Amino acid sequence: MSQNAARNLGPATALTCRECGETYDLGPRYACELCFGPLEVSYDHTGVTRETIESGPRNIWRYRGLLPVPSNVADTPNTEPGFTRLVRADNLAESLGLRSLWVKDDSGNPTHSFKDRVVAVALAAARELGFKVLACPSTGNLANAVAAAAARAGIRSAVFVPSDLERQKIITTAVYGGTFVTVDGNYDDVNRLASELAGEQEDWAFVNVNVRPYYAEGSKTIGYEIAEQLGWRLPEQIVIPIASGSQLTKIDKAFQEFIRLGLVEDRPYKIFGAQATGCSPVSAAFKAGHDVVQPVKPSTIAKSLAIGNPADGPYVLDAVRRTGGAIEDVSDEEVVDSIGLLARTEGIFGETAGGVTLGALRKLLSAGVLDPDAETVFINSGDGLKTLDAVAPVAKPSANIAPTLEAFRKAGLA
Repeated sequence: MSQNAARNLGPATALTCRECGETYDLGPRYACELCFGPLEVSYDHTGVTRETIESGPRNIWRYRGLLPVPSNVADTPNTEPGFTRLVRADNLAESLGLRSLWVKDDSGNPTHSFKDRVVAVALAAARELGFKVLACPSTGNLANAVAAAAARAGIRSAVFVPSDLERQKIITTAVYGGTFVTVDGNYDDVNRLASELAGEQEDWAFVNVNVRPYYAEGSKTIGYEIAEQLGWRLPEQIVIPIASGSQLTKIDKAFQEFIRLGLVEDRPYKIFGAQATGCSPVSAAFKAGHDVVQPVKPSTIAKSLAIGNPADGPYVLDAVRRTGGAIEDVSDEEVVDSIGLLARTEGIFGETAGGVTLGALRKLLSAGVLDPDAETVFINSGDGLKTLDAVAPVAKPSANIAPTLEAFRKAGLA
């Protein structure tokens, strides 16, 4: 990496170890050389105001002054993700007994999941750092986003996914071209392979491996948008799905940055995490009062959350406990039921991760852990068209009739 590249990552100033605090020059690093702790980006956010943000484009680049990207990032070919809908969910709120409920619907991104955000930031940083190929191990949504972003940028992509991934996600990755490899194993097996390849392929930027500190920062934009769309205030409660755990920790980081910069009022908020029971190592650790997250072998229909060894698991526990929240997990049956409930009440078809998050919200509310009178937001991180197999057994026509009025009447559908 050239020194010029380091200077072109906008307000980013260094990489700092989360564990020991050691700092490093900006570059393709992701682990501390002293303690092997994860690295994250440090900044000088001088000059960021509500006015500078509001004058920016209606995508994540309105927050470029808070991200590790060049100031001219919006001028380079990219998928322009972000500024997705924050939907006031009054019908769903009434059915659940909540006073105020919002859905941050990230299915509206270019490849229909929040992963477009993190990939856009990773791509911008990777190009500045001199990488030529955009790559990733993925549970599906990230593969879609990497393949699309690379195609838009005119560079090569190389993505690796478990071979039992949902067919919809296989197709919607392959259509963009690039190198696309299915691997016999679960996500943790794929991730191990990618980590080994990252050590050999020097010009490949594995977005969630060797440029992970930059990639992860893209999730902050969800938190920024929620606060801005609420009229520059923080919600009292937020429920967030957990895969690697990075989305949850970065939304918390976004809220803290907005408070520190004086962009929102400093007031208490609670963060709640959601996992599928078939892959719930962070939920299990929270419930047991542990600080260490024990890896598990995933077995759930929520494949986009099926990471058995979540990298940010301990930091999720820290954020949830610090804010007075909780972590819950739900069965596959509860996931499917919650997908249907969101669709029927608000016309939003969420993927299985959305079903996990709403399912956990319902469970937390029923247990008296979630406050029914507090303003609440939950994340729908992807489009249900990506996970059709999950709902196919229950999403069926009301009837099949002959094309006659008599047949309609006999079916009793009026």
